[in-house]
Amino acid sequence: MAFQCDLPAIPTVQQDDDAVRITRWDFQPGAVTGWHEHGWPYFVVMLVDGILRIHNGTDVTDVPLTAGQSYQRPSGIKHDVMNGSPHAIAFVEIEIKKPEALGA
Repeated sequence: MAFQCDLPAIPTVQQDDDAVRITRWDFQPGAVTGWHEHGWPYFVVMLVDGILRIHNGTDVTDVPLTAGQSYQRPSGIKHDVMNGSPHAIAFVEIEIKKPEALGA
């Protein structure tokens, strides 16, 4: 399942190596990522206040987040994300490919 929309969110990969992939996502109002599945655990950090409308294949949930707020999800998450705000939003997504390579 996915949202019906012809307006894609714009991903800009900032880093992609053996350990992590860091992508900035920019969304106009109503823009979507498209249906996808995360192969690695990941973090999201909001750059502006906004509403992420999440479609999990069955349910749609609006998640209001503030600038600087973050959250983490495990690998295997399948979903589509839409900007549910009346204004443009952006977030940075950090996918952890090899936690042991980060030297923590």
